[in-house]
Amino acid sequence: MSVAEPLHSQTGSTFTPDPRLVNEDLAPARARTWKVFDLFALWMSDVHNLGNYTFAAGLLVLGLNAWQIFTALLVGFVVIYAGCNAMGRIGQRHGVPFPVVSRIGFGVWGANIPALVRAVIAIMWYGIQTYLASVAVNVMLLAAFPATESWTHHSFLGLDALGWTSFLSLWLLQFLIITQGMESVRKFQDFCGPAIWVVMLALAVWVWAKAGWTISLTSTPHPVSTGEQFRQWFGAIGLILATYGTLMLNFCDFSRFAPDYKTVRRGNFWGLPVNSTAFVVLSVVVTAGSVEVFGEAITDPAMLVARIGNTWVLVFGALTFAVATMGVNIVANFVSPAYDLANVWPQKITFKVGGAISTVAALVVTPWNLYSNPNVVNYFLGGLGAFLGPLFGIIMLDYFWVKKGRVDTQALFDATPGSPYYYRRGVNPKALAAFVPSAALAVILALVPYFDEVAAYSWFIGTAVAAGLYGLICRSEREPAVGAGG
Repeated sequence: MSVAEPLHSQTGSTFTPDPRLVNEDLAPARARTWKVFDLFALWMSDVHNLGNYTFAAGLLVLGLNAWQIFTALLVGFVVIYAGCNAMGRIGQRHGVPFPVVSRIGFGVWGANIPALVRAVIAIMWYGIQTYLASVAVNVMLLAAFPATESWTHHSFLGLDALGWTSFLSLWLLQFLIITQGMESVRKFQDFCGPAIWVVMLALAVWVWAKAGWTISLTSTPHPVSTGEQFRQWFGAIGLILATYGTLMLNFCDFSRFAPDYKTVRRGNFWGLPVNSTAFVVLSVVVTAGSVEVFGEAITDPAMLVARIGNTWVLVFGALTFAVATMGVNIVANFVSPAYDLANVWPQKITFKVGGAISTVAALVVTPWNLYSNPNVVNYFLGGLGAFLGPLFGIIMLDYFWVKKGRVDTQALFDATPGSPYYYRRGVNPKALAAFVPSAALAVILALVPYFDEVAAYSWFIGTAVAAGLYGLICRSEREPAVGAGG
């Protein structure tokens, strides 16, 4: 779409958007090709990865049994399902990505604040996830070609030659996929999501057979008190919300391509409460089986595959885990910064250019060094992550409570003083007034050791406080209509 081409509203009127606010990727989506399976596969791609497996398996080690983990994560995924349906409704109704949705509450220029916060987090994790996938490839290469061990003797910028080979190979493959646009992303994640199920189900059957087809779902390798079990149970819910709060915030990036809201709800239902819970429960069952078979809880599936003792099984498993990690990386950590950076300078940065910038930045930060530095991961990325809850709370309350869903989609591309989302010099001061203190509170709860007991709930607390503050500030602004409708 040319920046001079008019937008068409549902009423049939036309409007020429401000070229500083629009390009073909930020404008309302024309092609609505994402079906139920595409959204279902998106969630499979996001959930089926080594990190989520290890998270669920780790809960067993901490003292919860399989049934307790199942109920905790089911509750968490139901909450995420509701949140994604809400954000998905906005994206599907107006057809615009997250940075444009952010203009509704933060203003046409103020939207760059939530967009850039989300972009920085995604770029960092994009690099880290690529590195983690490359580690799985290293395992595969060393098992299949033992001579490659000589490539591990020397390093450059903290990574040996084998590591560089694996990392750059995956980095380039992802780059080629994502620079083809969202349709390429859709096709790739349709493959990645189901792929890991094949390995996981095979691994579960193997472990179950080795355990004599008897795996306890009510025991744990490290029993704890009832009070500690309750704390761990609620903590698991809080952590799963914090983990998926990132994708929940920008889920409109995907729902904008759905033909109707029913498609969004159905895709989310099969992908979240059903599939996601099933995957983490299978992860716990496999881990519980490892206790029966090996006398210890093996929380890394790659290490469990290695116990099978067959080189080609290890190669296949490691390759599948690498592909699965690439799937979550593209879904959760690429799409968002590509749109977010495009929003900063639409005239020069398209979705593909924004994606290219993101991938290059993810390489330049040498993510293996970030991942090996707990201070960076816990304080920098953890601190930024605490901002996401307040952003979600403000955007949701503004759209559904203050504006009652009545949004003028055309005005989201209008930077004329006096337009609905221009506010004050393009920024909504009321949104900032709610965001700053609630984000500060969330960061303190997430990072200060004194609040370790409630750190797992920082996302939820930040969301609630931000929504409450914004509601108080805007309580007199609720009007029957904002504009001509979206």
